[in-house]
Amino acid sequence: MPDAPPAQWILPTVILETERLRLRAFVEGDIDDVHAACTDPELQRWVPVPSPGTPYTREAAELWCRETTTLLRTSGDGQQWAMAERENGRLVGCIGLLRTLWPAMNTEIGYWVSPWARGRGLATEAAVAVSRWALDQGFQRVEIKAATENAGSRGVAERAGFTLEGVERSAMPLHAGRADLAVYSLLPADLGR
Repeated sequence: MPDAPPAQWILPTVILETERLRLRAFVEGDIDDVHAACTDPELQRWVPVPSPGTPYTREAAELWCRETTTLLRTSGDGQQWAMAERENGRLVGCIGLLRTLWPAMNTEIGYWVSPWARGRGLATEAAVAVSRWALDQGFQRVEIKAATENAGSRGVAERAGFTLEGVERSAMPLHAGRADLAVYSLLPADLGR
C-alpha cells in the first residue's frame, strides 16, 4: 500500500459560499439527488460515472456520498463539494478539484449540474468560487477540461475567466466512444487583467 501523502498535500475541509450556493461536504441526505442527477442521460453523455460503460446505481451514489469524496481529499487528489442552494439546501450539482499535481501546484476543476438546476449559471458561480479559492491556497495553475462538443461545460470555463489553450485529442473515454478535450487554464496573473 502506498504511503499516505504529506499533510501539506491534503486540502482542508472548507465550506465555500457564493451569492446562491453553499459548497459543502456530501451528506447522507444527498444520496437520492446524486443518484437522480448521475443517471440523467445528458449528464451520462459527458460524465462517464461511475466509469465508462458502467451504469450508475444507487450503490454508486451511496459510496460517493459516504466514502469516495473523503478518500479523494485524504489521498491528496483534491477536494469535492456538493453544490447546494443556499435558499433551500437542495443539492444542485457537484464541483471539485481533482488530479492535483502538488509538486507543480496545478489542479483541475470538474463539475456537473443536476438536471433540475441547469441553465441558471450555478456551475459558473461555483467554478469562480473554487478556482479563486484554489489560487488563494497557492496553486499556480487551475484547469478545466471539457469535451469539445460540450458547449455548456465550455461556456462555464469561459464565463469563469479561464483561457482556452488548445485541444487534447481523444483524451477522455466516455460511455460511448472517446472525446477530444478543450483545455482551459486560470493563472494567478490572469486575475490582474
